[in-house]
Amino acid sequence: MRILTVLALLSATTAFSAEPEYPKRGPDIYDREADGTAQIAAALTQAKAEHKHVLLKLGANWCVWCHRLSATFHQSEVVAKELAKDYVLVLIDVNHRDGKNRNAAVNEKYGNPVQHGLPVLLVLDADGRLLTTQETGALEDGGEAHDPAKITAFLKAWAPKR
Repeated sequence: MRILTVLALLSATTAFSAEPEYPKRGPDIYDREADGTAQIAAALTQAKAEHKHVLLKLGANWCVWCHRLSATFHQSEVVAKELAKDYVLVLIDVNHRDGKNRNAAVNEKYGNPVQHGLPVLLVLDADGRLLTTQETGALEDGGEAHDPAKITAFLKAWAPKR
């Protein structure tokens, strides 16, 4: 069984480390082969065990604002700390390409949040209940980035009560 797990992980890593889907945007941030429903199920298991919420970030590899938000998540110490403390982060690819709507079932399940544009954030409790949907324009800094203070305030507002 352990060998199958390792092979599955290697397979997923190989698919994800392939040539970027949109080379001009840099490395892919979304795994275009991932099953969003399975990603969420795994995140919910982890969230329950760790008493956290799940933060879904729906987007696509072509989306410049998706890349910018991911950069803020990783580069801002205060945002990264808040995420690690209270959330299991899941990046769900919802790109429409070559006649295929990736992870359309996830988008449908949560009431078509991509109608708000990309990226869009969803907070789920550890039981999978949708707590809020946040369009991310409200988290921008008025320039070409997202505001760490706005992101942190959002994360704190929806963090699990302990």
